[in-house]
Amino acid sequence: MGKRKKSSRKPAPARQKVPLDTAFTCLFCHHDKSVTVRLDRKEGVAQLVCRVCDQRYQSKVNHLTEPIDIYSEWIDAADAAQKDEQGMRRSTATSSRAVAAAASVDSDEE
Repeated sequence: MGKRKKSSRKPAPARQKVPLDTAFTCLFCHHDKSVTVRLDRKEGVAQLVCRVCDQRYQSKVNHLTEPIDIYSEWIDAADAAQKDEQGMRRSTATSSRAVAAAASVDSDEE
């Protein structure tokens, strides 16, 4: 014996997709919605440009890539560049101190 269908049950409303942002805040000049992302899927390239400070970033894309993905890659690349720059400064300062310390030890021995 089968179950009876309820005639009072209405179909659920379709969920509306909220569109993702395509304009973002710049990391360097901090202006809201000044960074735009353009995706060229045929060429496989995405370009990110700030209209205020003219910062640019370019990345490869595929059919699943969205503008927020390119913005996130830009943030990661900027963080990595900043860490590399700080690492270079530290290693240079450390090596010059080590050289200066070694030179002072050699002069003290003489």
